[in-house]
Amino acid sequence: MQSENAFTTPFGRRSLSLGMLATQVQAHEVDPEASVDKWKLFRWLCEARALIGISDRALVVLNALLTFYPQSELNEAGGLVVFPSNAQLSLRAHGMAPATLRRHLSALVETGLIFRKDSPNGKRYARKARTGATGAGEGGEAFGFSLAPLVVRAGEFETMAEAVRSERLQLKLMKERVTLLRRDIVKLIELGFEEMPHIDWNGHYRAFRSVIDDIPRQATIRDLEPVVDGLECIQLEISKLLQNKLNLQQTSARESHSERHKQNSNTKSTSDLEHRFRTNQGRNAEHNRNDDPLAETPGSQTTMGCAENPHEAGEAGDADSAAGREPGMPGVAGLDDPSDLRTGLRSRSLDLAALGASATAFDAKPVPLGLVRQACPDISAYARNGLASWSELMGAAIVVRSMLGVSPSAYEEACSVLGQENAAIAMACILQRTDQINSAGGYLRSLTDKAAKGEFSVWPMLLAQLRANGEHVRLVEGRAK
Repeated sequence: MQSENAFTTPFGRRSLSLGMLATQVQAHEVDPEASVDKWKLFRWLCEARALIGISDRALVVLNALLTFYPQSELNEAGGLVVFPSNAQLSLRAHGMAPATLRRHLSALVETGLIFRKDSPNGKRYARKARTGATGAGEGGEAFGFSLAPLVVRAGEFETMAEAVRSERLQLKLMKERVTLLRRDIVKLIELGFEEMPHIDWNGHYRAFRSVIDDIPRQATIRDLEPVVDGLECIQLEISKLLQNKLNLQQTSARESHSERHKQNSNTKSTSDLEHRFRTNQGRNAEHNRNDDPLAETPGSQTTMGCAENPHEAGEAGDADSAAGREPGMPGVAGLDDPSDLRTGLRSRSLDLAALGASATAFDAKPVPLGLVRQACPDISAYARNGLASWSELMGAAIVVRSMLGVSPSAYEEACSVLGQENAAIAMACILQRTDQINSAGGYLRSLTDKAAKGEFSVWPMLLAQLRANGEHVRLVEGRAK
């Protein structure tokens, strides 16, 4: 009597291996009550084929073998041996060539998915039992390919398929993370170039490229893990720089309303100027009259170059018109006509007290370039010819804007509200007070907001800077004494 656990050997010259014997041992251990859906099992095999080590063409052959099993559930009761001929198997394997078919059948046997149960002559067939049933009945037996290993290892294949699905999901999430990091870093660097041009953003971009250039074409989770770590470090470093910039702007916006950065555009600061300069003017009045032939006599005393009676006022207006000045402009030599700045005429004292007292009247008047040069001498270092013209002042202001980290958008807004010349004057004053201002960009935006509300003018700002430079200021044509 033949033992149920006896080994079977292949027909002809086919060799036998220990792996084949191990597969037969597993098949003999199949639970008679075990059952598994053959198509669900096949899907698990397709998902886990990389772990199993089987090709897609071998799975095509296995699919054809499963079609010869009459039931949808694989179980011991139905007999797990199928016995198709090579011709029928080739048809169900989409017309696969016989040599290719034999090669893939051998691959299925070597991987332990099936094993051969060869007949004495190597043919595949089933002998009917006396009961008429095939295979399991008394005297009945089938020779062909046993599917029992599939039933025994069904749980293993399901676990492998689940692991593959989980890894695939992790890989998808990691690729999404890499894509988001790449997008964020590129846009953050673009913003940094605009808002903080003094930072070495090219270095950050080179570090970014060095990380992403190492990504292989068919990346795995192991390949992407260091990429994600590197991109996260770069993103964190850039985010810190921009966060510091944002914090400075917010701090500057709050401090713009405090006393430290309060603009001298109110009557108190102007009155203070007036009091201090009147004292100095009285102290040096006699000296000025002796030194300056153009000084006014006591009988014709004027503060801003205007006569006391209408007749004299008309003459003064005519003189202003002849000199190319607007009537009522301060008669300060070397300030009204830009050409006078290059003539080297003699100096005169500017009555800053009177100018401060009537600052409101001059809000709409153009600021003399010499006054800007006198109040803000530092910006001359950024001009080619020492601020000989307004265009040079505006060009120097653009250089200073970039140096102080003021964004182009903030400066453009200031130009649209204040005008290009006044915006350049504001930048000159900010440069002059750079040691007192934490955020030049936030400070300029604060001035722009005040100007939009009609609460700011560059005249008081310049006068305050003149006071900071010295109590008694003399304006000299072509240079500041």
